[in-house]
Amino acid sequence: MNNLTLEKINAELSSVLNGRKLGKIFPLSRFQLAIDFRLTDSRYLFISFEPSAPRIFLIKRRLRDLEKASKNPAPFLLYLRKKLSNAFLDNIEKLKNERILRFEFSAVSEIGQKENFALIVQLTGRSANLFLLDERDFIIDTSRENSGEGQLVGQKFAPPFREEAKRKRGEEEIFPQGKFESLSESLDNFYLEKEAENAFKSKAISARSRLNSELKKREKQVANLNADLAKHGNAETWKRFGDLILANLADAVRIDNKVLVVDYFGENLPTIEIEIDETDELTQAAEKFFKKYTKARNAKAEIAKRLAALELQITDYKLQIERLETAIAEKDDAILDEFIGEKPEKISAKSKEKTTETIKCARKFISSDGFEILVGKGAKDNDFLTFRIAKSNDLWLHAADYPGSHVVVKNPNRGEIPQKTLLEAAQFAAFYSTAKEQPKVAVHYTQKKFVNKPKGAALGLVSLASFKTILVEPFIGQRD
Repeated sequence: MNNLTLEKINAELSSVLNGRKLGKIFPLSRFQLAIDFRLTDSRYLFISFEPSAPRIFLIKRRLRDLEKASKNPAPFLLYLRKKLSNAFLDNIEKLKNERILRFEFSAVSEIGQKENFALIVQLTGRSANLFLLDERDFIIDTSRENSGEGQLVGQKFAPPFREEAKRKRGEEEIFPQGKFESLSESLDNFYLEKEAENAFKSKAISARSRLNSELKKREKQVANLNADLAKHGNAETWKRFGDLILANLADAVRIDNKVLVVDYFGENLPTIEIEIDETDELTQAAEKFFKKYTKARNAKAEIAKRLAALELQITDYKLQIERLETAIAEKDDAILDEFIGEKPEKISAKSKEKTTETIKCARKFISSDGFEILVGKGAKDNDFLTFRIAKSNDLWLHAADYPGSHVVVKNPNRGEIPQKTLLEAAQFAAFYSTAKEQPKVAVHYTQKKFVNKPKGAALGLVSLASFKTILVEPFIGQRD
């Protein structure tokens, strides 16, 4: 706030607050507070001495909102309450050429003596602070430690030192009041919008960082698995070496750590070199190659399964990142909250069945075969449906490679889900996804017990240990 704006705010505050009794003080953060001067229109004096944006004006808030937002008071505020409890505000003065307001109070001590205090609101950037002065203008307490003459407890207050050139106003302009009834209302609206924008940016950075971190983690896992696979070598090569050594036991020629054998699998039967340990017999060397073959073969199969699961997760994370970036570009706060939202509310095991009957997180359908089909409404609802409502033998479906609803087919009798019900549920999964305009959509389906939640994953994001895929046309039937 510049000098001209502060002068107008000073006049506005003086016309409303002079002669009022100080009431409750609400600590809103380390550098922000609101003071109740018992105005009848729910207005409160707001003071922020944040170095990046020091400001003061009247705000209109509900009392319960201020009480809910209040933090534990700092020692300075406790001392302020003690000294100024029920004190009257006699005068508000702006120091000449300074971004400093002086609030003069008259109070009565515990023993009935009249006392005078001054609250200094110093809105000077890095040196922004609050000071409580006695009747001789000596500092008796401060909200935070400052340096410099006249800024320390026990000293007579003086504005922070600045070069004379910096004290000049220059080409200052009063903050525009615009369509609002008062400058305070205009300032309050401006800073609320600014705080909302900063909060949105902070959430966006947090969500983006989280998703990118999870994506990089899985990409690193893929790289590690591929490196591990490379270490095991080619299984067929090890088997071939073992077979050739055994086939050449009578005719093989050994030279140090190499053995020359005839390659019966190659054209024109060439002679090739195979490296072995010098101390090994040929049969021992062949046995070692067969062990390498077994390890490489088993590793290839296991790593292939893990790579497939990781690739599915990577695809999902990339789709989530695309959706996040779209939400950020469109300033969609609701979707952004899905990525950093609260965890699903826990419910007891006894209430699960009742919750399923009165579920609010999903659309409910009945298949042609009489099976209940539940379709999640959003990312948070998808998580709740899959991990709180669905049971291990229920059928779970989701559109492949597209963001969309989780679909659950309830299977209380643990029997086989009829093909027609599977088809209908898959059509719902396709329809309630971003692929609904496509002529055909691939849908993954599996039992819920094969659906897992990766640690730290965003809402609605899952991994599948095993699944099948069906190709369907997006379609929505009749809701129950």
